[in-house]
Amino acid sequence: MTITELTTELMSSRFRGYYPVVIDIETAGFNAKTDALLEIAACLLSFNEQGELYVLESLQFNVEPFEGANLEQAALEFTGIDPNNPLRGAVSEDFALKEMFKPIRKALKAHGCNRAVMVAHNAAFDMGFFNAAVERCNIKRNPFHPFVSFDTTSISALALGQTVLAKACKEAGLEFNNEEAHSALYDAQKTAELFCLIVNKWKNLGGWPLPKPDQDENQ
Repeated sequence: MTITELTTELMSSRFRGYYPVVIDIETAGFNAKTDALLEIAACLLSFNEQGELYVLESLQFNVEPFEGANLEQAALEFTGIDPNNPLRGAVSEDFALKEMFKPIRKALKAHGCNRAVMVAHNAAFDMGFFNAAVERCNIKRNPFHPFVSFDTTSISALALGQTVLAKACKEAGLEFNNEEAHSALYDAQKTAELFCLIVNKWKNLGGWPLPKPDQDENQ
């Protein structure tokens, strides 16, 4: 689907000029400064002509542990990732981030937005690892806001009464395969579907666009 003037207007006005990018990161631990980032995926979003938010494009990279990175065995067993498997086709953090930023910057321009904003499930975790990788790679032109994020954990709690991604998807009527979970691409895509569903549901319930003050007075 092409980006039209209408979809550009819808996106640029919906989130205060921010362009939402859904991010999921798989790691070898919980410490963003010391533990390896092993996978990163992003889903770019857009609006269709009916004003419904949808997933425009998905990106994914397997990432080499940075030099000196800690690898927690329990974390590797949880995700099922073998960092030493040559079939992963892993790339450096620097390459993954810079290649990911290219389509994100293109989407920012196409949608008339001035900054990307991270959408993630438990966003503080992903943002911590993401920002640590950006700092390690000394990347100066980061399209993302450094601290603002949209956390689908909180949004799902409000809209669906659930905070776990799998349970929130189930409550929303979205398929969720636990055997595919903890892959950055799969989790990013499911988080993106969930975010789009909630944003669209809020619109369909009459929550967006906000009524103008003069409209209130005439009702």
